[in-house]
Amino acid sequence: MSEQQSSDFQASASLTETGTPTAESGVTSHPLATHPEIVFPSLLETVSSLMGIIVIALFVLTFIVQPFRIPSESMEKTLLVGDFLLVNKAIYGPPSHWGRVVPYQPVSRGDIVVFHFPLDPSDHVVKRVAGLPGDRIHLDHGQLFVNGAPVSEPYAVFEDVSHDSFRDQFPAPLYTDPGVDTHWWLQMRKEVRNGELIVPDGSYFVLGDNRDHSRDSRYWGFVPMQNIVGRPFVIYFSLRRPSATEALQDDRLGHGKDPANNVVSFARWDRMFRVVR
Repeated sequence: MSEQQSSDFQASASLTETGTPTAESGVTSHPLATHPEIVFPSLLETVSSLMGIIVIALFVLTFIVQPFRIPSESMEKTLLVGDFLLVNKAIYGPPSHWGRVVPYQPVSRGDIVVFHFPLDPSDHVVKRVAGLPGDRIHLDHGQLFVNGAPVSEPYAVFEDVSHDSFRDQFPAPLYTDPGVDTHWWLQMRKEVRNGELIVPDGSYFVLGDNRDHSRDSRYWGFVPMQNIVGRPFVIYFSLRRPSATEALQDDRLGHGKDPANNVVSFARWDRMFRVVR
């Protein structure tokens, strides 16, 4: 074998060892000449992938998170009318061996919670926990006291409204508000000691942040632990409510009629993905 033939043989062997096709296989050995085959998924594979995504989404929405929309002003300024929330449904849970895997937490004073409304469990309500089991609760001119000490509430909003003895001096000795649930009034009188309301075991006392415009535990009672769904953790979208002037319909021309301007102004973009505290 000549030196030229020996060199060609070694080059051929080297290409074969590195996995590059040779001329002997009937395929060109130039790497740029190779074209990978594109394989499209079959209909069955596509449907199977979609079903997997749907199952995972349903699991997440059923057991982990759930979306809600704020319909009233009772939690302003923390939560505004038109805010859309994602609620963590897995944050609260009973102590168990799953505690090492699932980060369960106890309900804490100051937590914002979503729960099944005690008077109608088909409805969901959002409020802030003001009293834990065993706490002594009372309000003096709207100021919340827990176990005899005033509570700092930087999130609470008080408006310049007329004094309401039942709302502001809770628990009031007299039935002064027609919005108070009758059954709750009878139960509340049994739970009051020395002018303070005692929160029973397995229940929570909740208030709205908009303290003068919230129908909360003062009006319908305690929230049982089993009614609590979870805790909101993020505002993922927020629709802006039109003002009285924006709601008027007329034929005047102006920048307010610009479609692009309407698209920008219909939502509170600065509230998107805001963490709820």
